[in-house]
Amino acid sequence: MATIGLFFGSSTGNTENAAEQIQKLLQAAGHEVNLLNVYSESVKSMEQYDYLVLGIPTWDIGEIQEDWKNVWDELDTLELAGKKVAVFGQGDQRGYPATFQDCIGLLGRKVRERGASLVGFMSTDGFTFDESLGLEDGKFMGLSLDDDNQRDLTEGRIAAWVPQVISEFGI
Repeated sequence: MATIGLFFGSSTGNTENAAEQIQKLLQAAGHEVNLLNVYSESVKSMEQYDYLVLGIPTWDIGEIQEDWKNVWDELDTLELAGKKVAVFGQGDQRGYPATFQDCIGLLGRKVRERGASLVGFMSTDGFTFDESLGLEDGKFMGLSLDDDNQRDLTEGRIAAWVPQVISEFGI
């Protein structure tokens, strides 16, 4: 059985809480999951996993969260060919409607440039925003969460997304 690497960065705890929920659901489905904070874990260790789940919030006006920003250039050195990656993120669709979920797109494209295949795209239904770098072909490039405005929907969105990711990982 393959182990899933679940890496996240979090400033307020919302992305970390989502990562813990995702970990629990993946484990409940019988998968081994290592939960790793990019603040303290080298992103180079991503290379040891065939399956990755990466959590990144969009901070302020489309900014990369501080923990991820500190390792952003290191991501360019990774060899991720053949790996399947699912991305999730926190954003604020009301406060920052022009940059909502930009970072799931930035991170998704970054790992794709390193050879990874992206899975876990989700519909924009239920969200109101102006634009996003996190969109591709009209869908979010991963799980979109907004604990600032829709905290009550987070658990259900995660519960719907995790089985999709498991299926698309093929495990």
